[in-house]
Amino acid sequence: MSKNLISLERVVDRILLIRDQRVLLDSELAQLYGVDTKILTKAVKRNTDRFPSDFIFQLTIEETGRLRFQNGTSNNDSSKRGGRRYRPYVFTEQGVAMLSTVLRSKQAVAVNIEIMRAFVEMRRMAEKHRDLSKRLDTLEQKYDSQFSEIFRILKSMILPPEEPRKQIGFKKE
Repeated sequence: MSKNLISLERVVDRILLIRDQRVLLDSELAQLYGVDTKILTKAVKRNTDRFPSDFIFQLTIEETGRLRFQNGTSNNDSSKRGGRRYRPYVFTEQGVAMLSTVLRSKQAVAVNIEIMRAFVEMRRMAEKHRDLSKRLDTLEQKYDSQFSEIFRILKSMILPPEEPRKQIGFKKE
């Protein structure tokens, strides 16, 4: 059932990195859940005790500006009014999980499952990247010293030997 509603790739493409956290915009989540952004944020505000600051936070003016610049648009939410009247909220993985307790429709549950899978997939990809980076660092350290010795030998072969310089000044007798 969830496969028909939303694809994993669609969710992964919408996950952003803000303040060193993977997050989803309130408008993106609302679109995935099939509700208006206003309804989603009202549901969250009715249940503020379920959404501490590490689950949800509102973007600063600067972050909102950068986000608009990246997306190339000034109105994320309602084209009728010419844009949002407030700065967007973003949900961390835990915030998205908590949304399933607030939004209880079948679609919300199915979408939440796919979103959780997307976050897990991103963690797997990050771990693979870390492993590859470690291997490259190991290879670089291993062969770096060998290559520096080769370069030293090559330089000594290419550059002419330095002639001894004549000393300037008086000779001591």
